[in-house]
Amino acid sequence: MKGPAAAVDLSVVIPAYNEERRLGPTLDAIAGYLGEDEGRWGDWEIIVVDDGSTDGTRDIVSGRPDPRVRLVTSPRNRGKGHALRLGVGASLGRRVLVTDADLAAPIEELERLDKALSEGCAAAIGSRSVPGATIGDRQHPVRELLGRAGNVLIRRIAVPGIRDTQCGFKLFDGDRAREAFADSRLDGWGIDVEVLQHFRRSDWPVAEVPVRWSHQSGSKVGALDYGRVLAELTRLKARALRPADALAVVFFLVMSTALYSGRLFDPNHRYLPDSMRDQNQWEWFFAVTADNVAHFRNPLFTDLQGFPDGVNLMANTVMLGVSVPFAPLTLLAGPAISLSVVMTLGLAATAAAWYWLIVKRVVHQRAAAFVGASLAAFAPPMVSHANAHPNFIILFMIPLIIDRALRLCTGTRVVRDGIVLGLMAAYQIFLGEEPLLLAAIGMLLFAAAYGLIRRDVAKAAWRPLLRGLLIAGTTCLPLIVYPLAWQFYGPQSYHSVLHGDNAGNSPLALLSFAERSFIAGNADTANALSLNPTEQNAFYGWPLVALAFAIVVRLWEHALVKALAFTAVAAAFLSLGPEFRIPLTDLVLPGPWALLAGKPLFESVIESRVAMVCAPALGMLVALAVDRLAGTRLRSAQYVGFVGVCLALLPLVPAPLKAVDRAEVPAFIADGTWKSYLGKGEALVPVPLPDPGDAEALHWQTVAGMDFKLPGGYFNGPYGEDRTGIYGAAPRHTSNLLREVRYSGVVPEIGENWREVARQDLEFWKAGVLVLAPQPNDAKLRETVEKLVGSPGKWTGGVWVWDLHAGS
Repeated sequence: MKGPAAAVDLSVVIPAYNEERRLGPTLDAIAGYLGEDEGRWGDWEIIVVDDGSTDGTRDIVSGRPDPRVRLVTSPRNRGKGHALRLGVGASLGRRVLVTDADLAAPIEELERLDKALSEGCAAAIGSRSVPGATIGDRQHPVRELLGRAGNVLIRRIAVPGIRDTQCGFKLFDGDRAREAFADSRLDGWGIDVEVLQHFRRSDWPVAEVPVRWSHQSGSKVGALDYGRVLAELTRLKARALRPADALAVVFFLVMSTALYSGRLFDPNHRYLPDSMRDQNQWEWFFAVTADNVAHFRNPLFTDLQGFPDGVNLMANTVMLGVSVPFAPLTLLAGPAISLSVVMTLGLAATAAAWYWLIVKRVVHQRAAAFVGASLAAFAPPMVSHANAHPNFIILFMIPLIIDRALRLCTGTRVVRDGIVLGLMAAYQIFLGEEPLLLAAIGMLLFAAAYGLIRRDVAKAAWRPLLRGLLIAGTTCLPLIVYPLAWQFYGPQSYHSVLHGDNAGNSPLALLSFAERSFIAGNADTANALSLNPTEQNAFYGWPLVALAFAIVVRLWEHALVKALAFTAVAAAFLSLGPEFRIPLTDLVLPGPWALLAGKPLFESVIESRVAMVCAPALGMLVALAVDRLAGTRLRSAQYVGFVGVCLALLPLVPAPLKAVDRAEVPAFIADGTWKSYLGKGEALVPVPLPDPGDAEALHWQTVAGMDFKLPGGYFNGPYGEDRTGIYGAAPRHTSNLLREVRYSGVVPEIGENWREVARQDLEFWKAGVLVLAPQPNDAKLRETVEKLVGSPGKWTGGVWVWDLHAGS
């Protein structure tokens, strides 16, 4: 029996397919170079892998007398990757050189690669794209352009930091090369990337070495191979996704679907009552954006609501970042379905983004990251906003922005990361400006705390961070300057929206449970401590607060824990507003928000929302705790710790959002009867006019395909000479009168003065028809309108109508 083959110092592996013409000179050059300096290169071998050639390639190898030149064959052509896997697997060298049969990089360049391996690298790859490389004969410009584009794509999605993965001249540590190639699965040109990914995952250092390179005629890379490489990169990306990561994303989607289960499967006929009138408003936002896109109109303005003055859409939360991309779905299926899909997917995407950030920056245990991300995305304030505010639940850009800012701190690729951060910030502005402001507050709090704790890190990071932020601002500003100018100075712009003297949280709200908490929820308590069901911005519950305190005490030695704790506490304190009352006392204390209240950017913020910053901070603290518990060997500590985490989080598990049958749209609107009552440029006037208290007419408008205009409405607009922001259109005497009758049921004395005011208001609204649908006090409203216009209404299509045209 033969014993195991003896190891050699260097193996040269050459994949070959129909290389009869070029292989002979290549073998002569390599053997001659290695043979001239046996003392330098030691024992060597050359392995030619014939990949199912149909010419005389095999004969070129088998006919050579030198036993150090070996032939490995494949019965059929399967690609460069398969050939290299066979060749490297058959190699015996302590080092393995992989080179193409054309020897575009001369064998003499081996000296450079060997030097890099001698300095401690596990692999040294020849590169045409790093300083010091020289290129003789160049490829055809089209091939060169495709190659550069491919390298950019590879750097972005596969092996960041390596400029040229495809140069066919690479030297590896032998054992590591055999492990990496044995683990590979690709048979084509993408194997270079796959092997380098293996080295990257294993933390084996790779050096990119400049080499001389010249294009050789007879290349086997065809035009279709670029597409094949792209397909292989897609396979690589799919393989890089761990099953646990995919499972986490699936679970997040299931959780989001369960939360919206009451509306998700029939959005057109189901309504979330805790959204109050916001579901109608948001469906209208999606509908008007799609209508503007379809008709090539300005997406920043419309007069379909608030007619004739119109609505500054940029000054309202229309979320152009999703409402524009989803415009085709809105036009095809309707705004109710589009909004439902966006909110469900958006919440799941937010959870997935927090999961990605926590895995990348905080913990290694996937289960720990899942728990932390679930808390960050499905915390009580997020569930509260899930009723009505997609801009506060579709936050998947925030973790990406945080990660990019942290990259800037390393100072490695400041320009690139600064540009990317600027683009991300610009996109987030079109998703929601207030969430970006709150995220910035959270990041500033964290940076201040971490910088004080780790001054060495802060000292090294502040210069590249500042430079990157300047680059980000320079990138972002041109993209947003016009929309922001329109928002603050364009038609129907306003200065601020007033939410009352104090919209802060009660300290008790931080310790209580939200209405939609499945186990511990209490609607009466939650509503007593919040503005409304959509603004339950705290409600983390005392068990979670106690758990967070225990985590901070136990892991206090970690700078990250201290910074997260400070961020959560500071955000909670800011959310108390400009002043707050100590529970169970009459003692009122000033809050830190008083320093910000009334300042630009902060004047319109509902300060209780700052407590939402606590959700990801608490999520990361819990993830750290779970990660530490998973790594401990003390079973008793694991048991007690996991029980504590479960007891703190179970009361916060949300129940599905309440959903009810939607009010039917009157046939007068649904079947298009209204069209015969309106002339060109005229408005349909609901009685009373739509406002934040009753915006059902917005649903009428979306059902009608946005084909008529409405005075009044539910939006933010200006009021008075100082243009103070209010909810709804600027009130007029007639709109105030009709609203008062609806809520009071009392018809005032209607004289000529009221009729004259009504004529002026109807003329201002360019009213073509008045429409009164069944509602509370509708008989009193009908009586009032008859007195104002001097004629009885007509019952048609399920509503009372008053045709305002002369002679009708």
